Amino acid sequence: MPKKTAEDNVDQLLDPIAQTPGYDDTETNVGIWGHPIHAMSVAFPVALTFCTFGADALYWWSGELFWARAAVWAAGTAFLFGLAAGATGTAELLLVPGIRARAPAWTHFVIAVMLLSLLGLNWGYRMQGYEAAILPYGILLSGVNVLVVMVTGWHGGKLVFDYRLGTSKGSG
Repeated sequence: MPKKTAEDNVDQLLDPIAQTPGYDDTETNVGIWGHPIHAMSVAFPVALTFCTFGADALYWWSGELFWARAAVWAAGTAFLFGLAAGATGTAELLLVPGIRARAPAWTHFVIAVMLLSLLGLNWGYRMQGYEAAILPYGILLSGVNVLVVMVTGWHGGKLVFDYRLGTSKGSG
């Protein structure tokens, strides 16, 4: 009888999370014709977060009132579109067992909720006087939002490209 080696024992190890019912069920449930709504909708708040920071910087550089007004509109629209993207992302997280079972999906969720809070704070802070709000705290808050949106987007990209979560497997 051959002696058992450490490599033989590795084959017997099972990942308890991978054994969860529905672990392989990662296809989007919140989509239009197989296209995930969350993945399509996050582009708007991400872009508008960068636009808010850019408008703040241009106001700081030029002193033009237009940029202060553009920043408050971009901040508000980023927050509102972020709420829509967050609702679809939350639905995916709660409705799809294979997404719900993975810790990185929850990490993305927590960071995204923090981002939504910061986007709302940024917009609300500017509502009392958008021109006076930019320097110094408005531009600082916009910069923090840019950093948090980059981290959130990186985590979301990892979920889609590495784990294939929330995508459509297609018919082929």
